[in-house]
Amino acid sequence: MNTTLAPPLSARLSLTPKTTLAGLLDGAWWPRSRDLTAELPPLVDALEEHFGRITRITVNPTRWPVVPHKVAVTGHTVHVGWFTEQDPDKMILLSYTIGRCDLLVIPPETEPAAAARLMTAAALPGSVLAAGALMSDEAATGRRMRDSRGSEDAWETDGGSGMPPLRHPVVGARMIPVPGIPGR
Repeated sequence: MNTTLAPPLSARLSLTPKTTLAGLLDGAWWPRSRDLTAELPPLVDALEEHFGRITRITVNPTRWPVVPHKVAVTGHTVHVGWFTEQDPDKMILLSYTIGRCDLLVIPPETEPAAAARLMTAAALPGSVLAAGALMSDEAATGRRMRDSRGSEDAWETDGGSGMPPLRHPVVGARMIPVPGIPGR
């Protein structure tokens, strides 16, 4: 019996375009799981063409059940560290050639529409929003959208608003007086 391994999935990544506007983030990454050993190799492969050889990565351990010390990637090993003081929604990648790359990390369980909004917001050149601020803004947006859908659903099931009763029948541009109403 032959066993063939599925090719690794590419990283879901959005990077800030090259510009003179420096922002707090260099883009966003939406991993498929919370397994850094499985998720980092495709991310590093995708980033090395933009940032050069990635040598070190730091994360906040509150978002990752296991933080390995080293992860094998294509052609080399990346050292992984953790800092509880680091924003839990951000990952820092270090490279010999470019220096530092800060990415918003979108939780794997995030709805696709919310992830798309976050990836776009994190890749805006010159953005002054930190990773945590983007995540809390998206949470508020998600709540507003759910509340709005709930209100629309309630509106539809209640029959919506009926047309207000006409006080006078309208024919063309003329008003026709209704019998029994004085003054008309």
